[in-house]
Amino acid sequence: MAAADESEEKPGRTRLIGGPGMLLVWLYGVMVVGAVSRSAVQIATEFDKAPLAYSLSAVAGLVYGFITYSLVRGGETARKAALVCCAAELAGVLTVGTWTLVEPSAFPDATVWSDYGMGYLFIPVLLPVTAIFWLRRSRKAPF
Repeated sequence: MAAADESEEKPGRTRLIGGPGMLLVWLYGVMVVGAVSRSAVQIATEFDKAPLAYSLSAVAGLVYGFITYSLVRGGETARKAALVCCAAELAGVLTVGTWTLVEPSAFPDATVWSDYGMGYLFIPVLLPVTAIFWLRRSRKAPF
């Protein structure tokens, strides 16, 4: 009976980490660790060298963390929040990626999103596109 009670408490929670969603959680988790670790070391040791680049890497890590949390949490509200964050992430990657190509002197050191994430095998540009596709497909069907 406990299982029935639990399902009744969360009738609107859509599972987002089934199938390809689990791969997204894993990849976003790896990106959280990479971006946060990198930015923490760079901010602590050489912030004056490239403050914008290191701050943007820290922001990327926070965005990745929120998306990871939203995917694990599940539910329609979390799905919508993750979708908005993925769109903002994609806009950030495209903006910073283009900026680093057009005016490389603005970034004396690379960010996670530099050159569209080339230093991370282009995962920063591919991940939000894939996540947006997955989150749109996982939307609850209308009644």
